[in-house]
Amino acid sequence: MSETAFGPGSVWLRDEPARPRPAPLSRERIVAAAVTLLDEDGADGLTMRRLAQRLDVTPTALYWHVKTKDDVLDLALDRVFGDVPLPPATADWREDARVLIRHWRTAMLRHPWAPSLVGRPMLGPNVLTRTEFLQAALTRGGLSGLPLAVTTRLLANYVIGAALTEATWRRTADPQAQREARRHVAADPAAYPTLNASGHLDAERWDDDVLFDHGLDAILTAAHPS
Repeated sequence: MSETAFGPGSVWLRDEPARPRPAPLSRERIVAAAVTLLDEDGADGLTMRRLAQRLDVTPTALYWHVKTKDDVLDLALDRVFGDVPLPPATADWREDARVLIRHWRTAMLRHPWAPSLVGRPMLGPNVLTRTEFLQAALTRGGLSGLPLAVTTRLLANYVIGAALTEATWRRTADPQAQREARRHVAADPAAYPTLNASGHLDAERWDDDVLFDHGLDAILTAAHPS
């Protein structure tokens, strides 16, 4: 059976069919196994056949619960967002947003396949609940209308881009490669004077956590300078 045989449409916009399903398989088990496979091999390594083998069922049994691989990816991505803790809302709206975004980055780095999928329709309950929390915090900071939409987009793109870059770098580069990259820049200070002065690609000067936190603060300050 084709993984797209049931046609397009987000899993979040379809009602689950009210029909008997083979026990003991469940959507929860499918999603948990899918996340494990994705952590091991990434999105390209996930197929319905491999997922069925991991669950020790036939591919046909999977289709009682999910219609396509896209369904599985959407459900798995929402499961990752479920790992992002929701802090209690406080009077400090910037800190509320800051804590949420930091946790979001941590969750995506724990599942490095996730950032590249965030461009998919994000309609799962975990995603929407955390987006609601973020916008509520920004609203308490006085944002509304276009500034609210822009700041939400800025923060989302910032954390997704940062996580994607960091996850890719961690997967493909080793400490020696990082040092060589820095030496390549430092070897020609006449061509790259500003990059040398700023410590570009020097992981020993500022690590990813420091750079991320300062970038996040810059966005939140620019969103509402007062």
